[in-house]
Amino acid sequence: MQETPTITAAEIARLAGVGRAAVSNWRKRHPDFPAPVGGTAASPEFDLTQVEQWLRAQGKLPELGTADRLWRRLAPSSDSPAAGLAAVGALLLARQRGQRPRRPAEPHLAPLLPDLDALADELGPQGAFDELWQRFSAPGPGRPFATPDDLADLMVGLAGVGGGAVLDPAAGSGALLRAAVRAGCTSAYGQELDGDLARLAGLWLALREVPGEVSPGDSLRVDEFSGRTFDAVLCHPPFGATNWGDDELGHDPRWIVGSTPRTEPELAWVQHALAHLRVGGHAVLLMPPTVASRRAGRRIRAELLRRGALRAVIALPAGVAAPHGVPLHLWVLRRPAPDAPPPARTLLVDAAAGDLAATAPRVLAAWWSFSADADVDQAGFARAMPTIELLDEEVDLTPARRQPAVAGEATGEQVVRTRERLAAVVGDLPALMPRVTPAPDGPDGEFLTVGELVRSGALHLLGPIRAAAPESVGPVAGGPPVLTVQDVLDGEPPSGHDDGRLGQQIPLAVGDVVVPMVARQLTARVVTAEGALLGRNLYLLRPNPAALDPWFLAGQLRTSTNEKQASSLSGTLRFDVRRAQVRRLPPDEQRVYGAAFQRLDTFESAVRQAALLGAELVQLTAEGLARGSLRPDGDSR
Repeated sequence: MQETPTITAAEIARLAGVGRAAVSNWRKRHPDFPAPVGGTAASPEFDLTQVEQWLRAQGKLPELGTADRLWRRLAPSSDSPAAGLAAVGALLLARQRGQRPRRPAEPHLAPLLPDLDALADELGPQGAFDELWQRFSAPGPGRPFATPDDLADLMVGLAGVGGGAVLDPAAGSGALLRAAVRAGCTSAYGQELDGDLARLAGLWLALREVPGEVSPGDSLRVDEFSGRTFDAVLCHPPFGATNWGDDELGHDPRWIVGSTPRTEPELAWVQHALAHLRVGGHAVLLMPPTVASRRAGRRIRAELLRRGALRAVIALPAGVAAPHGVPLHLWVLRRPAPDAPPPARTLLVDAAAGDLAATAPRVLAAWWSFSADADVDQAGFARAMPTIELLDEEVDLTPARRQPAVAGEATGEQVVRTRERLAAVVGDLPALMPRVTPAPDGPDGEFLTVGELVRSGALHLLGPIRAAAPESVGPVAGGPPVLTVQDVLDGEPPSGHDDGRLGQQIPLAVGDVVVPMVARQLTARVVTAEGALLGRNLYLLRPNPAALDPWFLAGQLRTSTNEKQASSLSGTLRFDVRRAQVRRLPPDEQRVYGAAFQRLDTFESAVRQAALLGAELVQLTAEGLARGSLRPDGDSR
């Protein structure tokens, strides 16, 4: 157990309610400021008690809130911050289930119960756990590096986890599983070597009543999910492991494309993920860039390509996942049917330039185009390469080495064409934005909940539907498309397909309003075309046309007020749309507002398109200027 709790400079700043620079100034200007007791020169650690005494003596220690006070006492009370948070998480889960014992199993937690009870009374068990989780996730001693949310969301988007069961065999504290829940997965499973982190990730799922489990243990040596397959696998495996079990796993049945060399531990994780995919499912793994070109892995890479299992390699900007500073890669795999011919092309994306927030939408757009069998050839960025060209002597899958030099003429034509498309979209934006004016009577009005509208007959509520039991279904050939959670979030047409696991087939009709049950923000879309089925984890609201305009309803639902109103607790991402409120207006007025909401939806779509075109134009112009195929216009200012 940690006898002397420590604190970083960033945590001192948070404790005192100041910026990081202020802490640096205190250390320089005040000789009596506590000296570091550990850490490194770049990231020193200080004795927490000494720091609190110094701040209090200087009048710089504000009154702590319940969550901060609880965390300050909790973090040093256990062998690790993860163990401490897991212990109180178990108490919060027991409270949520009405099973809380009179006293905690760990005696050292007893003094913390008053603050824990106060925080749970204020925020509920889920909200209390979220508050402590935020403090645990901040950089500090004894805390693991988690996959950042923006990277996790990109991986989830590539895997298409909406409406399916997800596995993360190297779950850590659960960052990828949390992203999968945000994207609408139906169940989440994981395995993690660190028992405390596995317990934490499992508690997060349990507190949100997400079906699944996170088991402790070594996934490669002792596979807790042996023989089970999932709709998607997400994985940020440990890099460069030297003792991963290659001796005892030489003939493991998971090595479906051949035994894994001892020096290629990451390729063992690739095969582990592939073995746990159902046919047609996708896996996305975060990989070191050297795995794409190391000579020892040539045979495995070649077999993955020949069998059609490796579908894309995506180079990311440097520094997207601490502590790694190099441009990491994402590998996207698909479990092929045994008798299916291998696809002729493999997608290589070089998104190493820029930052992830700017390039992620462009990466996803390239992947979706490639998945729809469209030709992808964006000079210097993405290319759907003939797989046969990759099967050379080296089988080097590094995207930058496979991108052809940008031809001057082609680049110039592309720049002009992209600039014209962007100018056309931007030029239309002012006309698309609905004209509005302040209401003379202010924002007051009478509101009804969706539940009340359902009871009054103004609205029919369907879903969300669940997945059918796997043994009771079979694949559906040539079935109608399915609207997924990701489609609704991205404002895209239906992209899913009926895999035979829809618990109920609900055809969508024009004028239906669909709302994801689990997402990062409350989103509502109006269905504008028939022919698709409702996907899993989506609410379907079917208005009575005589009483409720669909565009008015969708616009009313997607407010920040309803996001708070419909979420089950502060900080959660699961929505109960029945709680959302809709302003009560006569049908004629609804249609006027509905027309404005419809134009706003069109405006939003155009803004997204402009962002994608803008990113493409920046990349093309930068490439042309750097290579000399474009030159600045001397008349430009």
